[in-house]
Amino acid sequence: MLFDLRTYGVRPGTISNQLALYQANGFEVQRKYLGDPLFYGVVETGDVNSYVHLWRYKDAADREARRSALYLDPAWLSYRQASAAAGFQTAQTNTLLKPASFWLPGEGEA
Repeated sequence: MLFDLRTYGVRPGTISNQLALYQANGFEVQRKYLGDPLFYGVVETGDVNSYVHLWRYKDAADREARRSALYLDPAWLSYRQASAAAGFQTAQTNTLLKPASFWLPGEGEA
C-alpha cells in the first residue's frame, strides 16, 4: 500500500477561491481516476494558507497508472490550466508514505 500526501500553499486570502475552483472543475474528474481521497482539508494551525489531501494506492505502479490516465483527460488538463491562470497556488509538496509493518489501515479508527 502507498499513500500520497499532498500539501499545497496558496496566497493569503485565496484558499476559498482555490478550493471553489477545484470543487467546480477538478474534484470529480480527479475522483474518476484516483478514487475518493482518504482526506481532503484545510490546515487549521501552522501554515493556515494551505490545504492537504491524502490518496491511497495499491503500490507505485497503481499510482503511476492512475495518474497517467488522469493527465490524458482533457477536463483535468483544462482544470490545471485554469488553476495556473488563477495564480492562487504558491507551493506544492508531495510525500509518498508506506505503512509501518505493524500498522493495519482501519485499526484504531474513531
